[in-house]
Amino acid sequence: MGEFMSKKDLIVLGIETSCDETAASVVKNGTEILSNVVASQIESHRRFGGVVPELASRHHVEQITIVIEEAIKKAKITFDDVDAIAVTEGPGLVGALLVGVNAAKALAFSLNKPLVGVHHIAGHIYANRLITDFTFPLLSLVVSGGHTELIYMEKDGAFQVIGETLDDAAGEAYDKVARTLNLPYPGGPHIDKLAQVGTPNIQLPRAWLEEGSYDFSFSGLKSAVINTLHNAEQRGEKISPEDLAASFQASVIEVLTAKTVRAAKEYSVKQVLLAGGVAANKGLRASLEKAFSELDEVELIIPPLYLCTDNAAMIAAAGSMLYEAGKRGKLDMNANPGLDIENF
Repeated sequence: MGEFMSKKDLIVLGIETSCDETAASVVKNGTEILSNVVASQIESHRRFGGVVPELASRHHVEQITIVIEEAIKKAKITFDDVDAIAVTEGPGLVGALLVGVNAAKALAFSLNKPLVGVHHIAGHIYANRLITDFTFPLLSLVVSGGHTELIYMEKDGAFQVIGETLDDAAGEAYDKVARTLNLPYPGGPHIDKLAQVGTPNIQLPRAWLEEGSYDFSFSGLKSAVINTLHNAEQRGEKISPEDLAASFQASVIEVLTAKTVRAAKEYSVKQVLLAGGVAANKGLRASLEKAFSELDEVELIIPPLYLCTDNAAMIAAAGSMLYEAGKRGKLDMNANPGLDIENF
């Protein structure tokens, strides 16, 4: 047995390959990270301005065994110490998901260990469990490259989507605006950096949608930014990239923050969790911190940067909860790019 464990400890190996990070992690009792290894593919995809699915899958095949072995080694355990194997079942790029799912199934079969399929967004939410206990009912604002959702949870494992994007996710809009400004991929961090020094002095729309809605829409805002830039070019005017980035970010953040605060009040939650890759955005973090500092009855939890982007510790954390709830995957598990968080 590994040196850190007693027989009562639950040791879960997590595997994540939903997009362009190949990741494996070992987590103890759902809350303590023993290892968290991530092989990023950003450099490979940067020259294309976005993730190329076939290239991502190929990189996962090359990296998956190395990353898993490194996670076991860094955790100072053996495969025999592992109680269960958790893997991202979906959503994500189908070819990328398949690499992780098949690696997890092969391990589960060869080691005779239980298999647990995890929803990728549930993983992002449970990244917060690695830094603090959950207090229910809670609300999670999930903001990533492919998802923008408000999810209400009455208890562990119960996910109710009360709002979601009707078109572009926030992270997707960031990348498209960044491309218009000739910023490198991934665009989100570059827009955030420019916004910190710019002034939000350009009028851009806020998509509130119908009254009372918790849904989001960012495609109109993205188009407004592109049109503003093109119209200025046609008039021979130069728009400050910093001011445009600040104005775009202000529009996104105002809507995200306002809807999250309103939902937190309406649903009388005790905690609000921020989750997903865009949770690393400094402007969003600061806006939420300011808004929730005025709501004494609601605790705001924001994960550290390394737990915002895709990683396997979050999959192991969510997998630990599911394992303890009795959820088991079968060896005929398949990648499910359309997996529904409310019914998985």
